[in-house]
Amino acid sequence: MHARVTQFHIVPEHLSQFMSNLHAAATHAHQQQGFHGLLVLRAGEQSTSSIDVRVISLWNSLADLQAGEQNFYFYQALAKVMAASKGFPLIESHEVLFADLGSEAKKTHSHDASSDETNF
Repeated sequence: MHARVTQFHIVPEHLSQFMSNLHAAATHAHQQQGFHGLLVLRAGEQSTSSIDVRVISLWNSLADLQAGEQNFYFYQALAKVMAASKGFPLIESHEVLFADLGSEAKKTHSHDASSDETNF
């Protein structure tokens, strides 16, 4: 699994516009091969000039992540989201070393925890 991590600095009065544009982009992302999910994180400490937001999209493989970046819609959606931000976002790709995604993990793994034993 791979992740695209994008850091935005959002103008506070444009946060609702940012989220609306992000929801529209997420709808399209779900149609892309290998798209696994999306997380939007807001930093705890806020300044009055900007809100730090990280958008993490999860992909089944690096090839799927890169194919998504080759799609024209990715850049169109990025431009719309950037309209609510200050400057160009920092975009990085990462390999996911571990993910426990709750109910999604339960659907893909059938481990019976009742047989686990802890010995100290």
